[in-house]
Amino acid sequence: MAEISAKLVKDLRDRTGAGMMDCKKALVETAGDFEKAVDWLRTKGLASAAKKAGRTAAEGLVGVAVNGAKGAVVEINSETDFVAKNAQFQGFVADVAKLALGTGSDVEALLAAAHPAGGSVQDVLTNNIATIGEQQAVRRAEIVEATGVVASYVHNAAAPDMGKIGVLVALDSDGDKSALMALGKQIAMHIAAANPLAIHAEELDADLLARERAIAAEKAAASGKPADIVERMVDGAVKKFAGEVALMSQVFVIDGKSKVADVVAAEAKKLGSDIKVARFVRFQLGEGIEKAATDFAAEVAATAGLA
Repeated sequence: MAEISAKLVKDLRDRTGAGMMDCKKALVETAGDFEKAVDWLRTKGLASAAKKAGRTAAEGLVGVAVNGAKGAVVEINSETDFVAKNAQFQGFVADVAKLALGTGSDVEALLAAAHPAGGSVQDVLTNNIATIGEQQAVRRAEIVEATGVVASYVHNAAAPDMGKIGVLVALDSDGDKSALMALGKQIAMHIAAANPLAIHAEELDADLLARERAIAAEKAAASGKPADIVERMVDGAVKKFAGEVALMSQVFVIDGKSKVADVVAAEAKKLGSDIKVARFVRFQLGEGIEKAATDFAAEVAATAGLA
């Protein structure tokens, strides 16, 4: 069995919100498998499905840029939060976000793009690493386009258009642009807070739903109720989960009572024009990176071409 370290227990607690002893027991029961331990805790009703990873090894900034009906969001990592407050680093994030509007989501193409300061983005990045004295990397980029407007929102902003969470929302509509932008900004704020996984429930990943069904089935089976009732309990649990993580069926965080779909429909009626939430992208700094600082440094060095 894998060693159950104190750090692993803490990471599981950060991820699930469960108690330390419950986290340790979950890891013991699952032979140290982190994801299985998460499911074990949820099966026992000790963790929340909505709880996401807490602290990660990555620091840096997420930057956004919008030009008309096109937007870009980028994540640029550093080793410490101190660098994220550096004016040179922040200027680089702003420049790269704007350049991504032309290069798209291909990070290699973005690194090869000409930087306004001269040389390529990679050249400027390498210089920044040398002058700031800390590893940095352009981790990812994404583009969103619309027939109406693209709205953006940055949470925990360290400077204009950059912070810990960046969101882009594409609204397809021929309605009034200023009204659409206001609606898009509110939806982007909602997405930053609620972290939906898809626009509509039917678009959710099949593997995700299968995992939720397995957890719900195990919990329902423990109730000791007849098979037909257990099946209905499972179906209800999965339907409830899907409604909670799909954007249009979530309760709008701005007013705390309306469904997002109803808010969009009401604005469409007001403008006399159809409105479709065509796409959204939400970048949270460091999501998906949970490893030791030494491993992260190696990853950054490799991305920057220094390893």
